[in-house]
Amino acid sequence: MISGRYAALSGLQVYGMCLQNNANNVANMNTSGFKKGRVLLREEKPQGVDAHAEKIETPGPQTMEETGQGEQMVEQSNVDLAEELPEMTMNQHALLANIRSLQAIDEMDNSVLDLKA
Repeated sequence: MISGRYAALSGLQVYGMCLQNNANNVANMNTSGFKKGRVLLREEKPQGVDAHAEKIETPGPQTMEETGQGEQMVEQSNVDLAEELPEMTMNQHALLANIRSLQAIDEMDNSVLDLKA
């Protein structure tokens, strides 16, 4: 039972990190030159999930803007809201699934303790 608990806890940690990354990307989508982040997941031995965050260096669109030095081409953020929102929803569902797994494990532990009492 401890191993199932560890897997669910590592999932909570990883998907929490994914949601933080999504929120950071959305919050900075109107910041000129901002580069979006991405969280890569990988299996952890003997079980569980590990995450690694990285920046996506693809250039954002260029727009003409008035700056202190006159009109210049300015690179915008490379965040795509149409990509972030579905990913955020998926990460939210994964987080909730791990929470429900922990709740089920706790209920089973309580049932075992009731049987032994």
